[in-house]
Amino acid sequence: MRVQFAPCGVGLGHAGRCIPIAREMQRRNAETDVFFSTYSEAVSYVRQEGFNTIEVPAMEFKVKPDGAVDFRRTAISPGPFMAPLNFLVQVNKEIEIMKAHKPDVIVSDSRVSPIIAARMLGIPTVCMLNQFQVIIPRRNRYLRLAKFADASTLAIIGRVWTSAAKVIIPDFPPPHTISTGNLHIPQTYQKKIELIGPILPVRPEALPTKQHLRKKLGLKQKTPLIFVPLSGPLKELAYLTNLLQKIFADLSSNFQIVISLGHPRSHKSPVRHDNLNIFRWLPNRFDYLKACDLVVSRAGHGTISQSICYGKPSVLIPTPNHTEQLNNASKCVALGIAVVVHQDNMDKRTLLAAIDEVLTKTYSERAKTIQKEVATLDGLSAAIEATFKVVEGGKMCVPA
Repeated sequence: MRVQFAPCGVGLGHAGRCIPIAREMQRRNAETDVFFSTYSEAVSYVRQEGFNTIEVPAMEFKVKPDGAVDFRRTAISPGPFMAPLNFLVQVNKEIEIMKAHKPDVIVSDSRVSPIIAARMLGIPTVCMLNQFQVIIPRRNRYLRLAKFADASTLAIIGRVWTSAAKVIIPDFPPPHTISTGNLHIPQTYQKKIELIGPILPVRPEALPTKQHLRKKLGLKQKTPLIFVPLSGPLKELAYLTNLLQKIFADLSSNFQIVISLGHPRSHKSPVRHDNLNIFRWLPNRFDYLKACDLVVSRAGHGTISQSICYGKPSVLIPTPNHTEQLNNASKCVALGIAVVVHQDNMDKRTLLAAIDEVLTKTYSERAKTIQKEVATLDGLSAAIEATFKVVEGGKMCVPA
């Protein structure tokens, strides 16, 4: 069987959840052949992980210097005429790839063009996503456009998503669904959609105890450990990365702090300052996730899901103007497992107050309770089984 994975290339999260599926497929069946088509930062990351990867034209949004989503620049650049053309170029590239490599199934993670290309060629598709429609930031000046775009994407993009044979959402079933605010799915589409649970490359029970890991990693047993796994597009992260490094340098006398900057191609030695350790890339990040007491991160779906599966509370700093992350963060607050600090208001005082609140109140207990409630979910196996069933079915599903 030949499987083509086509993850969104903005940041590493989408590729990061496709890679363990691809690897596990090959482990279960050595004759399974997998390859990737993606763009931007994901290309070098997937290649570094040892998979054949074909680069396709990029589709990205613009950001401001502080990492906020710049809706105005995204809307006008490359412009109303070139944007559809760029999309068609990407579709055409995917058609070329599929004709040349003849996959039996496409696994598209949050990308429309591979689904359209596969549909044109009669190749069955699995669609994986955690945001059903594109949600424009609800700023007053764009409110009318936002409402129009939300309705339009529900009708158009939602129809494309559900033209796949199967739609899988790597999220927790209710009441713990993190992406609830991003999954306004019409009833007519529900029958094709399944919440399968997060896709974990490393499950917490596969690792040693927290105490053993701290000893192995050279960390103190009693000093609180803050893990800061930064993820997302590099331009979006630059401002936050610089800000957090300055703040945590001042807090390192009270905490152990490990920051991962999310640069997979970097092999530089970590920067160490007292109890502050800054790694450009952490291949064993799940060791630190299990060893820590608290996670400080953006409000990306993947990072939040992993923190919950490991029973860790969070301080979340959503990307400004990023509606998906703002919705994710709000749900974590409602679940009692996170405190939100908005980037515009963040300084040493506000971040320290949030950290102290999480460490001294009931957030850790609540996170451990939810961890136990979702422990039986296995999104990795569910994704593989869904893909195999689509191949066995051998046909595409036509939208109603």
